[in-house]
This record gives sequence, C-alpha cells and structure tokens, in this order.
Amino acid sequence: MRAAALGFLAGTGMLQQLASLPDRRWPLLLLVVLLFLWRTPTMRFTLVRLAGFALLGFLWAVAVGHVMSAGGLDPALEGRDVLVEGTIASLPDPLGQRSRFQFQAERLWLDEGSFPSTDPLTDHSVAYSIKSPPGKLLLSWYRDAPPLQVGERWRLRLRLKQPNGFMNPGGFDYEGWLFGQGVRAKGYVRKAQADDENRRLQAASGHLVDRLRQTLRDGIRSSLAGHPQTGLVTALAVGDRSAIEDAQWDMLIRTGTNHLLAISGLHVGLVSGMVFFLMRWLWSRSARASLYWPAPKAGAMAALLAATLYAALAGFAVPTQRALVMVAVVMLALILQRQTRPSSLLALALLAVLMIDPLAVLAPGFWLSFAAVAAILLGMSGRVGGTRGWRSWGRVQWVVTLGLLPLLILLFQRASLVAPLANLLAVPWVSLLTVPLTLLGSLLWLLFPTLGGWLLAAAAWSLSILWWVLEWLGAWPLAQWTQSAPPVWAVASALLGVMWLIFPRGFPARWLGWIWLLPLLVVRPSMPLPGEAEFTLLDVGQGLAAVVHTHNHVLVFDTGPRFPSGFNTGEVVIAPFLRQRGLTGLDLLIVSHGDNDHMGGALALAAELPPGQVLSSVPQRLTALGAWPCLGGMRWEWDGVDFELLHPRADYTAGGRRGNNRSCVLRVTTAAGSVLIPGDIEQSAERYLLAGQPDKLAADVLVVPHHGSRTSSSEAFIDAVAPQFALFPVGYRNRYGHPKADIVERYRQRGIRLLDSASHGAIRFRLGEPGGLRLLDTWRQSARRYWHRLPDESGG
Repeated sequence: MRAAALGFLAGTGMLQQLASLPDRRWPLLLLVVLLFLWRTPTMRFTLVRLAGFALLGFLWAVAVGHVMSAGGLDPALEGRDVLVEGTIASLPDPLGQRSRFQFQAERLWLDEGSFPSTDPLTDHSVAYSIKSPPGKLLLSWYRDAPPLQVGERWRLRLRLKQPNGFMNPGGFDYEGWLFGQGVRAKGYVRKAQADDENRRLQAASGHLVDRLRQTLRDGIRSSLAGHPQTGLVTALAVGDRSAIEDAQWDMLIRTGTNHLLAISGLHVGLVSGMVFFLMRWLWSRSARASLYWPAPKAGAMAALLAATLYAALAGFAVPTQRALVMVAVVMLALILQRQTRPSSLLALALLAVLMIDPLAVLAPGFWLSFAAVAAILLGMSGRVGGTRGWRSWGRVQWVVTLGLLPLLILLFQRASLVAPLANLLAVPWVSLLTVPLTLLGSLLWLLFPTLGGWLLAAAAWSLSILWWVLEWLGAWPLAQWTQSAPPVWAVASALLGVMWLIFPRGFPARWLGWIWLLPLLVVRPSMPLPGEAEFTLLDVGQGLAAVVHTHNHVLVFDTGPRFPSGFNTGEVVIAPFLRQRGLTGLDLLIVSHGDNDHMGGALALAAELPPGQVLSSVPQRLTALGAWPCLGGMRWEWDGVDFELLHPRADYTAGGRRGNNRSCVLRVTTAAGSVLIPGDIEQSAERYLLAGQPDKLAADVLVVPHHGSRTSSSEAFIDAVAPQFALFPVGYRNRYGHPKADIVERYRQRGIRLLDSASHGAIRFRLGEPGGLRLLDTWRQSARRYWHRLPDESGG
C-alpha cells in the first residue's frame, strides 16, 4: 500500500508540472495499467509496481484535468456585457459597499445592442445570441451591493474575463487556486440597463448547509460585534476566514499557529476523537447495545458522522476534505476490524485523497498535513507506554517542527522558530477550550441566541488570552527564520536529515542528521558578480514595481497598487519575490510619484523589509518611512554598478496630471547594458529631458512610461532611448486600455522587442558578463502550467 500511494503521488505530481495536458485519449490506458497491476504479484517486482502506480496516477490526473478544463469563458465574451442567470454558490463576502461571491452560471446570453426587456429565451422577436455558460464564476458587486444569500437565483448584467493572477517568482499561484476551486471566469456586476436586470429571481433554496453556515456567520458577527477576535471565532465555527485581519495572519504565521485558528485537519481529528471515546463509553454502558454491536464500532461510526458534519460546517473546503478522508480511513478500519499498521492507513488516506482530488498536490496544506502525521509516526514510534505528559507532548511539537522545516522553507521561504513552544501551549488551549466553546456556542445560538452569544464571547475571551502569549512570542527577534528558496537537492538532503534526527532514541549516529540538514540552511542562490546587476519588472497588474539587485545591494522602484480590501502588491508580490531570491535586506526604496498603482504597497513592504532609505517625488506622503525627495542629479555606485536619478531636477516646475511629470526617473548602468525606468512621465517631461540630458537617455531596456498611454512615448523620446527591449507594465484587460495600440506600433516600427507584464508575467534581465545584456526569463512562460491563462503574444 505504501509503495502504491507513493507511486500514485509521484505520477499525479508529475502531471501538475506540465505546461499543457496530454491528449485526452491517454486515460484510455487506465484499464491496461490496472490489469497489469492486478496481474503483478504483490511481493515481487516492487520497482515495476511503483512505476505502474506512478503511471496510474499520471493517467488519472490527466483524465481529471481534462474534465476540469472543459468549458470556460469564450474569449470573444471578454470585455463585453453579458446577461447571466444562475445561483449564488458560496457565502457572500461583504466588505463595505462591495460583496464578493461565487456564482453558478446556468444560462448566458449576449445581445449586439441592448438586452431585451422580456425574457430573451422566450421572446423571439428580438435579436440575441445564446452562449454556453462558462460554469462557476467569481464575481464582485460594487457600489451599494444588496444583501445576498447563498442559494438565491439572480439575473445579472456582468463584465467577465478569464481567471487571471499575478505571475512572479515566489508568488501565490492565484490562477491555480481558482482552477482548483472550479472557477472558470471572473467578473463584476454592471449597472442594470433594464428593470429585469440585476434582479433576484428566486429566494434562497437548496444549499442547506451553506445557508446554515451563513446564518451562523452572521449571528457570530452580530454577537461579537467589535471584538478583535470575531474573525478567528468565525473561522473556527464555519471555516470563513475572510474577517481575519492581515496583522492577525502575520502573527499566526510568525508563531507557526496558523493551522489552529480555522477549521483544520487537527480540529476535525480532535472532534472525531472526542466523539469516538464518548460514544464508545456511552455504548459500553448498555449490555444490550454492546451485544448488538461492539462499542468501538459504534464509536467509530459516530466519530465519522461528527467529522463529516464538522467538515460540512467548513463548506467541505479542501483542507477539511483531506482531514475527513483520513478520519474515514481510520474509522472504517476500526469498523471492519482490520489490524493495519498506522503507516499503511496513512498511505491509504493519501491514495484516497489523490483519487478524489489530484489537484490537492498544488496546496501547501496537503504536503504539510501528511508530512506532519508521517513525522509523528516516525518520531514517536516505539514510545507508547514510555514518556508521558508534557514531556511527550513537547516531543511531538519538536518532531513536527523539525519534520516540516524543509517543506516550509521550500514553500514559503520562512519557518517559525518559536512554533514548538507556541503550539505546546496553543494546541491544548484551542482544542480543549476554544473549539468546544465555539461549537457549543454556535449550536446554542441557533436555539437560544442569548446563551449562545455568551459562550461565543467566552470563546473570543479565550483567544484574547492566547493572543497575548502569541504576541509575546512573536516579538522575539529570532521568532522566524527567513531565507531563499533552496534547490531541490538541498530539500532532498534535508528530508533525509530530519528523518535521521527524529528517529527514536537508540538509533545510531543521529547527529549525522544535522550534516544532511546543513545544505538547506547555507546554500544560497547565485548573486550578480561585482559590476553586474539583475533587473526584474514584476507583474503587479495595472501598476509598476521593479527590483534591481547587485552583488550586495537591493533597490525597489515603486511598489504597485493597494486595493480597498487591504490587499497590496508590496506584501504579496514584492516581499515574496525578495525572499525567494534570498534578498533579506532592502537598501533603497524609490516611490516615483503618488499614484496608488505606484506607491500602494510601500507601507506594507516597508513593514516586512524596512528600507535603509526612501526617496520619492512625494516625500510628504511617506513621512512614516522617513522619505527624502528624489532629485535629478543624485548619483551613487553599488558594487561597480552606476545609478543616477535624471528627474525631477530642483528647478523643474511643470506639474502634469496627478504629478506624473514629477515622477522619479532612474537609470541603471553596467558595462554590459543599461535600464531606464521613467515612471509615469508624460511628453512635457520627456521634452524637458531631451532638452537638458539627451545623452543620458540611451538604454538597452526601457520600462515604457505611463504604461503605454498616449500621453507619453513621443517619437523623439523613443529615438533618444533607442532600446533593444521595451517593457509595458500593464494589467490584463485593464480598464484604461493600456498599452494603446498606436503606441505599441510606434515601438514595433523601430524593431524594438516588446514584452508586457500581462502576457509575460515577471520579466528578468541580467546585465553583466559573459554575454552582456541577457533576458533570463519571462515567468508566465517559464513557470507555465496547463491551467494558466494563455498569454497574448500579439504585443511582442
């Protein structure tokens, strides 16, 4: 069983690394492989069977991938108004005047003029075009969104586009997450053009579990209104994490306790375990019941039912699905009276999870949950009846922390060093006090709201006490270890090392594990040599963020946008990129001007990586960072690389729309090439630069000013720069229509190679010897997987 599960895991994981799916006829080989495995003796040809199960996993993942990839949004519908009827399929997430929710589309139509006032599917007197609905949609409703409830049917006027996410090294694969959730298009609700648009067609029906979850969520929020732990209690009760604040998430991650404060595998297992022992004890009190059915079987059945109900409260989210499968495997083994080794049960659970959801391998939680259980089984084997109490519990925390270290560094480039101590205290506190209070309070709130509210308040109070401890631990200077993403060989070496270290006492030469672990902690990615620089234009949507790093120094130019929800690219794009590259310090942050799409992520980035110095054309808006004005004529050298600010000079008085013309303009020069980053300057500033510094504008790489707007990129400016590459920092199908077609053509006519962040993701260059200027990669192409949006190569 263990070999079968590992082989199936390897095959499934291999498929998820492909840029495109194999032919849909490949799964026809499944029956052939199954027949081969059935005919192969179990105890012989282990490697052959391992390869056979790997092929089985690969083919199964191909079949599931084709099923999930079917349908989707017709590209011809992007950017056009469509009328869609369907059902709200998730808990709406309200935030101010905006609400976000999943919408199961049932029918969709498009009219070349205005939509008909009557039902277009029955009134054949009007011209319309019925399209196949794309499936599940992720929608936002802005400007006075009405109260929404899961299960309601609506007719909505929408503007849709294909699922799209930022594509950067070290960044979160949002498109992969949407694909795993079954979301086939994103969009927003448009203003109604007729009375029967944006209209509720039917009150909530069906979706009984989700309607109950929404009722509980709203009840908890009203009962705990204003309490700082409301979001955490809601997450523990119904699995809705939307109200957890960013600062709270940061503290949970820093202390390694983020797995506790949501419906997680730990809590599903805890609830099922408590119900198992309680039901077994109650059942054994009745001799008649015990004769009819043994108490352990009754306890296992009740535990399985409890785990299913608790997972349903979380909306059967993917992590709870995995936990439910693992519980089901263990309880069914008890019911069937199978004497199976724990490692075989774990392997069976792994196999079941992968068969249900081959895309589970994309989720970090999949690897962490199974690795944690495996580490406990390995590290605590032979200890039954030995060390007990807090010492044994401390050993468990040590084993889990060490066992997960290689995966945490690989997946997140950071790991909590205080996690063993934090979890030593937090796990029993949350599991034995907070979770029971939360569940009992939620249940009673449905029947007796006042009494339920008191228990929910007690749960929040218990979290407040725990939070004080977590904040104290998180404030330790070395609470978190951060480093670059390690190479695969270093991770493999570290996994062998931690296995060696967590083997039970008595295993010979356990100290050798530290030697195997060492490469994970000391190997760093190669840095530019003295005199060289690496330049990266990051994908931050409709905005600008770029990183220049030399042998020993790092500069960030602009930080992309911040959204009303608090989501910002400084925190979710730039900081992860710097961690992934092993850049743990930030010497200089330049914020070109005050537009949100350039400075929105500055404060969040500075909170994670405090910059040594900040320069900006709007220093008065960054006083919290101690910003100084950026002035033309500033020059410095780092590791043999020249940096110069060309604009704005002290005598420059022209303004321009929203201060665009006062954008900081930076030129980076090495012996092998140069980069010019002009921010959002417009043609008047271009003329100023042409008149005063024409000899300093030449560059091999130009970040196109103002995202390719018609306000910039005059022909004289382009000719003076004469770049080999022109980079357009733009968002996919952005509302401004950037880059403008005539501006793109202006660059193309000069034989300049064109790249844009919407089509290519992050774009990286190396300026140095050997080879001079070199395009290293475009991340959307080099990291492409079969679920990613196909890039539009027309611009380049």
